[in-house]
Amino acid sequence: MAKSGSAEILWRAARTLRPARARGKALPRLLFFTDPARVASPEAVIAALPRGAGVVYRAFAAPDALAKGRSLAQLARRRGLVFLVGADPGLASRLMADGVHLPERTLARARGLRRERPRWLVTGAAHSAAALALARRAGLDAVALSPAFASRSPSAAKPLGVLRFAQLVGGARRPVYALGGIRADNARRLVRPGVAGLAAVEALAQSASPRT
Repeated sequence: MAKSGSAEILWRAARTLRPARARGKALPRLLFFTDPARVASPEAVIAALPRGAGVVYRAFAAPDALAKGRSLAQLARRRGLVFLVGADPGLASRLMADGVHLPERTLARARGLRRERPRWLVTGAAHSAAALALARRAGLDAVALSPAFASRSPSAAKPLGVLRFAQLVGGARRPVYALGGIRADNARRLVRPGVAGLAAVEALAQSASPRT
């Protein structure tokens, strides 16, 4: 990564966070969410992530999901990254992923997945206090709370803002990832107790070049 790049700045902010663990594993302090509509080359981003960071592969039911996933999973393993699959436990199994990331509407599935795959990390999306409470009851390992700031995602809701984000984190009782509109110029505003890491899409694709 270029030292002045957005991805490097996000990593500097993320590594000031207190490390969190789940299932005996360290949770990544930086998460890259793939999005084919917004990041043309997830391979370049993954190649630039620091060891110990994580990837959430979101296939969005693409016809080449398995082939693409295998390529990204292989690259992530070579880089020493945690590899999760979004929304699709079956695909996660086929890719021998480290776990799955559930959409908010399917958080309750975490109970069954925990029984079936006790070694998996199971994370999920949350956008409200009610969703955070459901995540806690369902036994999720961590939650991506969004949108912290205004996001370019077509499905993004009204941004929470720093104060509301902090309030929700305080009551989450789960490790929380900050997601949504995270950029180099605002990431440090979300560094606080209870936040396990920073998560982003496009910001991690900016100025990405391989890192050792």
